[in-house]
Amino acid sequence: MVLETGDGAQLRAHVRRLQEAGWDASLIRIDTLCGRLEYPSQYRLSRFVTGPASGSGEEHADG
Repeated sequence: MVLETGDGAQLRAHVRRLQEAGWDASLIRIDTLCGRLEYPSQYRLSRFVTGPASGSGEEHADG
């Protein structure tokens, strides 16, 4: 996970900085954790990582 926030503007600014730093936009994952009155919605920003190619025999670390 790169960032977790309840502030949509902070999320958008962080995504913009990542793209400016060269991150591939297709690998940026944003999950919205819907809240209720007691727990406001949260946004979780992470980098999508695919699993290893089948038969490669290599372990793949999320990063």
